[in-house]
Amino acid sequence: MSRLFIAMFICVVGYPLSVWGGSQDTKVDLSGFYDSGTLTPLSRPQQFGDKQFMTRQEADEITQNMRGLLATSNSRSDPNRSAPKLGGDGNNSLGAGGVGGYNAFWVDPGSDVYEIDGKIRTSIIYDPPNGRQPPMTAKGRQKMARNFASFAYNNDGTASWLSQQGSGPFDGPETLALAERCLLGFSAGPPSLPGLYNNFKRIIQTDDHVMILLEMVHDARVIKLNTEHSSSVNRQWLGDSVGRWEGDTLVVETINFKTSTGLYGGDENLHLMEWFSLLEDGNLLYRFTVDDPTIWTESWSGEYVWKKSTGKVYEYACHEGNYAMGNILRGARILEDEYTGPIAAQAEE
Repeated sequence: MSRLFIAMFICVVGYPLSVWGGSQDTKVDLSGFYDSGTLTPLSRPQQFGDKQFMTRQEADEITQNMRGLLATSNSRSDPNRSAPKLGGDGNNSLGAGGVGGYNAFWVDPGSDVYEIDGKIRTSIIYDPPNGRQPPMTAKGRQKMARNFASFAYNNDGTASWLSQQGSGPFDGPETLALAERCLLGFSAGPPSLPGLYNNFKRIIQTDDHVMILLEMVHDARVIKLNTEHSSSVNRQWLGDSVGRWEGDTLVVETINFKTSTGLYGGDENLHLMEWFSLLEDGNLLYRFTVDDPTIWTESWSGEYVWKKSTGKVYEYACHEGNYAMGNILRGARILEDEYTGPIAAQAEE
């Protein structure tokens, strides 16, 4: 099932608060349930080159391939199959050690690609024109490596990290990825991107606030309307979001993130701009621009459609059911007790 796991990312750009002006009357009501799942990738696949749009035939091929992959993955398991290899097979692309942490039952990335103005995009990102995230800075590459240290660790069934200088990938909760700790969920953002599953959202709107309830990790993002940002001292996992209406479009600026964000690679300098527009068919057009000069060499922008849905957002009790994190740490302590290989000398504090 590792082939189904697709990492997705996004970030932010913004304008000074001084250009935002005063209060304006709400033009539309965005309240409702939406499904943001789509088979359109965040970054443009190499096969499309510089093409911003794909043909209907190409879109149908993507849809059919995903349906076929899911159908194969959902086929009945062989009851006489052998047990997994003790300690896993070392494949960390989905589930530590390839021990079967996921299967197709949990996968719901969407059923088709999306269209805007009758045209089918080859990627969510439209700027830069190549449809891909710009290169990362040296700091950005280092941060990404740290973020994925526990995922990228080559599991050989021993505590081989003890032979390396510095902290190990499983030293404690703080060394694990935010998603493993159920603090922020994979694609929840902001910006909000489609993910492998849990793509539903609920918007509740009042005169002073807009709340976006995310199915992924059950985050509730509160956007203040027609006010100023909080002090930069008060940094938050989801950032500090302030919105205003420009005609029928809700424009949101988000700053004051923590050093780690829901956007993989983003940091406290992340500056996000978002635009929420209701379409005639009841769907919602979501646009965003990510700007973080310490992580990416230039800003980047994307847009895609959230489909109106009659479904509901049920609680995703990630933390309450997160037995995996504790077991990861317990397993690491056992492996360290059993380890007989070379141990690197650690610097004295």
